[in-house]
Amino acid sequence: MNAIEPRRTAARCPICGKPVEPAFRPFCSKRCADIDLNRWLSGVYAVPVKEDEDEDGTRPADTDESNQT
Repeated sequence: MNAIEPRRTAARCPICGKPVEPAFRPFCSKRCADIDLNRWLSGVYAVPVKEDEDEDGTRPADTDESNQT
């Protein structure tokens, strides 16, 4: 190993931590891949979204009734 090259560590399954199996990469088994898929499909993993604009590209008016006089 060259001093310039970074040291590689064995990849680990993100579900159980076992070493990755090339056939199921990045997981160690079909079971862990299925667990991950189920988490995505059931909504456990979600990407937060902040909607700032309406469909036509304009910002909707703020209609907070507590601030109206």
